[in-house]
Amino acid sequence: MKNPAEMPRKLGIIAGSGLLPVKVAAAARAAGRGIFIIGLEGFADPAVLAPWPHEMRRLGAASRIIAALRENGCQDLVMIGPVRRPSLLDLRPDAEGAKLLARVGRAAFAGDDGLLAAVIRVLTEEGFRVIGMQDIMREAVAPSGVLTRVAPDAQAMTDINRGAHVARLLGSADVGQGCVVQQGLVLAVEAIEGTDAMLARAGALRRDGVGGVLVKLVKPGQDKRADLPTIGPDTVRNAAAAGLRGLAFEANATILAEREACLAAADAAGLFLLGLDPETLS
Repeated sequence: MKNPAEMPRKLGIIAGSGLLPVKVAAAARAAGRGIFIIGLEGFADPAVLAPWPHEMRRLGAASRIIAALRENGCQDLVMIGPVRRPSLLDLRPDAEGAKLLARVGRAAFAGDDGLLAAVIRVLTEEGFRVIGMQDIMREAVAPSGVLTRVAPDAQAMTDINRGAHVARLLGSADVGQGCVVQQGLVLAVEAIEGTDAMLARAGALRRDGVGGVLVKLVKPGQDKRADLPTIGPDTVRNAAAAGLRGLAFEANATILAEREACLAAADAAGLFLLGLDPETLS
């Protein structure tokens, strides 16, 4: 019989939208972990979570969320899946939620990275160990180098360098993680609207000639346990529809959701996918 200290720690998953939460759940279960999921109402799809032990809770119901995680023996926590940041009016925190919000403090009114860092701190103070999805699914993190049949040429690399500089500035201000650059011109930057909406705007602004690139980097100093840049098949298809030539993203810090589908979509559209080490960019 195993010593309880040797048993895998039970994983709680705070789930936003998409399939990544259940992919993390499947990987954790395959590793012998127990699983419990909190699906955030308005974001997580109940049908996707149905096969897994879970509760659906609104974002502001902090007391029930924390109680459910404790009742189900969760020790580690992962926060995964896109969640649109609500206004304080929409949040409607319960009594415990109001107390937690007070502990978050001014970060509640800061950028997303500042808010997430404060939320992680509070959850840690509540006795949970917050980990990144990459600690469960290392294979989901994009490696460095060209991942596709097509590679970036000199003009694309010039645009990538320009985009990396802009993305660093955006990230330093805790605004967004990415931008679109074509022939040295910044067509669009990412803010609260998200990557897909940014790509749609960039497509409407594209110039004649060779297409541009999407660049996504982790914000400087960002806690990598939450909100890593994510590239999925829809991102690739939307980049193609916007007339881009490829996507460049920070290696070992970007989630490639459905990697094989991403590569297939990129190869079908003739786009490159490039995992890059930002320290090597000029």
